[in-house]
Amino acid sequence: MSGAALGLEIVFVFFLALFLLHRYGDFKKQHRLVIIGTLLAWYLCFLIVFILPLDVSTTIYNRCKHAAANSSPPENSNITGLYATANPVPSQHPCFKPWSYIPDGIMPIFWRVVYWTSQFLTWILLPFMQSYARSGGFSITGKIKTALIENNAIYYGTYLLIFGAFLIYVAVNPHLHLEWNQLQTIGIAAANTWGLFLLVLLLGYGLVEIPRSYWNGAKRGYLLMKTYFKAAKLMTEKADAEENLEDAMEEVRKVNESIKYNHPLRKCVDTILKKCPTEYQEKMGRNMDDYEDFDEKHNIYPSEKSLVKLHKQVIYSVQRHRRTQVQWQILLEQAFYLEDVAKNETSATRQFVHTFQSPEPENRFIQYFYNPTFEWYWECLLRPWFYKILAVVLSIFSVIVVWSECTFFSTTPVLSLFAVFIQLAEKTYNYIYIEIACFLSIFFLSICVYSTVFRIRVFNYYYLASHHQTDAYSLLFSGMLFCRLTPPLCLNFLGLTHMDSSISHKNTQPTAYTSIMGSMKVLSFIADGFYIYYPMLVVILCIATYFSLGTRCLNLLGFQQFMGDDDMTSDLVNEGKELIRKEKRKRQRQEEGENRRREWKERYGHNREDSTRNRNIHTDPKESNFSDVNTNRSAFRYTRATNRTERDRIELLQDAEPLDFNAETFTDDPLESESGRYQPGGRYLSMSRSDIFNDV
Repeated sequence: MSGAALGLEIVFVFFLALFLLHRYGDFKKQHRLVIIGTLLAWYLCFLIVFILPLDVSTTIYNRCKHAAANSSPPENSNITGLYATANPVPSQHPCFKPWSYIPDGIMPIFWRVVYWTSQFLTWILLPFMQSYARSGGFSITGKIKTALIENNAIYYGTYLLIFGAFLIYVAVNPHLHLEWNQLQTIGIAAANTWGLFLLVLLLGYGLVEIPRSYWNGAKRGYLLMKTYFKAAKLMTEKADAEENLEDAMEEVRKVNESIKYNHPLRKCVDTILKKCPTEYQEKMGRNMDDYEDFDEKHNIYPSEKSLVKLHKQVIYSVQRHRRTQVQWQILLEQAFYLEDVAKNETSATRQFVHTFQSPEPENRFIQYFYNPTFEWYWECLLRPWFYKILAVVLSIFSVIVVWSECTFFSTTPVLSLFAVFIQLAEKTYNYIYIEIACFLSIFFLSICVYSTVFRIRVFNYYYLASHHQTDAYSLLFSGMLFCRLTPPLCLNFLGLTHMDSSISHKNTQPTAYTSIMGSMKVLSFIADGFYIYYPMLVVILCIATYFSLGTRCLNLLGFQQFMGDDDMTSDLVNEGKELIRKEKRKRQRQEEGENRRREWKERYGHNREDSTRNRNIHTDPKESNFSDVNTNRSAFRYTRATNRTERDRIELLQDAEPLDFNAETFTDDPLESESGRYQPGGRYLSMSRSDIFNDV
């Protein structure tokens, strides 16, 4: 099993990252470089989380071997004093390789490749790709110029500022000599400082909000009211998105009409038109007149810079409009389902009944076991209790994390609960327990941080939306955040478990992950100050999140948030309830119409097919006259054709020779008009003019 666990986890994590990216991104519409860059960023970050427990178990095994080698007395010596028992290894638990043991020399290379690749992505490549994707330029050179100069100055400037401050600190200290390893350590410290600063903010929110969300998820009334609230807000956003799209399309229409086919900027206009929705493209194509040349002297045309700005506006407006439309449909399904759950809670038959017929699952196994009875027991009886139990378990984990963050610097006695659990397992060399405990701890910390990243929303510029509705800008931004947050997150976890020698102050073998971080003694105020005392702020952030101070502040600033004791929340809930009721009635009318059409087709469909077949074989004289009146505009009553060839010949003649109503066609002589004879104009006439439409 040497290295097999590492290979299996590498493959598993890849498919996990691919699955999540498929849920939020759109492989068909988004650029391949965006998909590859985001996938690589997510994949590397998830690798650090999943592989770190294997590094911990391998390090503990190596420490065991080192302790066993040091505890054995030298040969030809009778010394059996303190040296022989300085680091005793329990005889009942000898050193043995863990099932996931990774050979020496692999993990340092692995961590070095993963870490520096992720740092290159988050600080150089992804910001550039992010600005490139949002740029409205029409050429590669223009997009690169916009990405480098206009958008990434803040990112690069912030990083250079932090790195320069650390560099100045090292330079002014005469006892420190700058070498390549020290410069490398300064760069790592600068990146980890930036990441840890944001990590504590996100962690303090997630430690409280995740358990509370599951606890509130057990409340049916709470979820339904919050869904109504979301519906009212989303309808406002949806209307705003439609208005912005209309404004953008109006600007495109004006530009399309002013810039003709032979204008130098016509290619730019065509590029903008390709980004517009199909219905707008067809409308603008019908109203376009390219036969008129442009006159540079008498007309004022937009500049290329204004077209770049319009192109960027169109990309953003179309993406936002499409996203709000899909989110509205998803929210309607959620609201309808929660209303069904509320109705079925009092059902005496204990059979879950849906208001609207849901599509049958493709998997027959799920269809067989997840029947209406099982669905009723799960939704109305078991799920609330399951969510409450899960909320209690997650709350206990949150308390353990907060306590350990405030006490992990204490080594005598050991107060960090994570360190206590790992050290107890280390004494018995229970590698399975060590890996499970490490994985669950890192996984919980990652969920608290990553879920906050998926939930936060920055003025519609950064927003991760499921069901393939996340734009390229938000995907790349999430990859940047993951690459900046994961390394300090794992370093913080190693500090909580005292696996980091800079925290435990023990001369023991470090993990391969901490070895690539270098010695933080170059920046003592970072290693002994910021890394230890700044995580304690998580207590203040948890208290603020528990009392919803951030939500109340946003509500006061005009950003409506869901608060049960607020009048604005009640108004939005009532508004959303009315919107859901209207949409529900609209869908019911649609289903009723479809059912009536289906019943009509099932009842009269065969009779209509038979009658149509009979009419094809035996044409009704009245229908023939009516067809002749509409087609030939004449009053000739012809007899029924006796064979198919004659009928086809007559129909071809009728279609090939359209009739004209003029004075020459008809004659004033009533005898000639009633005789039905062939006129020189080649038209057949029948009865008098007053009797033309008698058959009709």
